[in-house]
Amino acid sequence: MVELSGVVGVALVALGMVLTPGPNMIYLVSRSITQGRRAGVVSLGGVAVGFLVYLLATNLGLSVVFLAVPELYVAVKLAGAAYLAYLAWCALRPGGVSVFAPADLPHDSARRLFTMGLMTNLLNPKIAIMYLSLIPQFIALERGNVLLQGLVLGSVQIVVALTVNLGIVLAAGAIAVFLARRPSWLRAQRYLMGTALGMLAVTVATDTSAPAPSG
Repeated sequence: MVELSGVVGVALVALGMVLTPGPNMIYLVSRSITQGRRAGVVSLGGVAVGFLVYLLATNLGLSVVFLAVPELYVAVKLAGAAYLAYLAWCALRPGGVSVFAPADLPHDSARRLFTMGLMTNLLNPKIAIMYLSLIPQFIALERGNVLLQGLVLGSVQIVVALTVNLGIVLAAGAIAVFLARRPSWLRAQRYLMGTALGMLAVTVATDTSAPAPSG
């Protein structure tokens, strides 16, 4: 039903995207460091549901809603940009800490961890646009059911994203120990990540492009 070339293409693009630091990675690393691997895995469950929501919504017509009500797209985009800016400020402000630095934080419940992971993902409308613009490029009309092909290809992206993020969650502790022994590296990582997040927030907030139907 789905061409192998399409699966490989989606997988490669998804891999490139998930390896680029973003809100999901920052949140998962932070939780894994401060509350342990289990908290990171629970948070990843919320992120996974966020992917599923956007996958189903885009395949069932979220793009039509964004096109009909562009203000909704702008509102969600700005909310995501504000969240990125907040993460950047937390890293760059005086006394800020790296996401890899252990911190004495109150442990959140599994429900709250899951919800925060879900909201971190849902506050990024670019995920929906990614599904809208990427998936159709790998759909073969002659192969039949377009909706089913879109769901299968979107599932490939989710599997890749979750596999990589799970590896990050499991390795976060080791990375934290490595950086803790090298304070200068920890500071450099904090400033680099904070700057990257700040630039990403500005880029998202000032992006004037609108969702467009794929042909």
